[in-house]
Amino acid sequence: MAVHEDGRASEKRSGEDGDDMPIFNAENLQSNMKSIYYSRTFLSIIGGVVAGIWGFTGLMGFVLYFLIMATASLGFAAKAKFSTHKYFDCWNRIVIDGFLGGLMSFVLFWTFAYDIVHIF
Repeated sequence: MAVHEDGRASEKRSGEDGDDMPIFNAENLQSNMKSIYYSRTFLSIIGGVVAGIWGFTGLMGFVLYFLIMATASLGFAAKAKFSTHKYFDCWNRIVIDGFLGGLMSFVLFWTFAYDIVHIF
């Protein structure tokens, strides 16, 4: 994950201006968000295939999806060493953003894998 800025430069700027607002590099923030988006999409696809192969139907498949996304959020926070303000502008970027974005991919691969494995 890309860090927003050198810590020494941030201390100098906050000392000069008097405000303690962190300064973010937009390119690094965008890169971090892309990484989370792609990771969530990949996990949605893999989770959908696993749910289909295991034969989950109905609510149980959606529970698996939300467990996978919750685990991914925890993993992203652990990767950032639980200091989310160093890599993101708010903690919602890790926890909530993209949580439902991979749901369509999950359902697509879930039904596809279920039909291939359990049709015969």
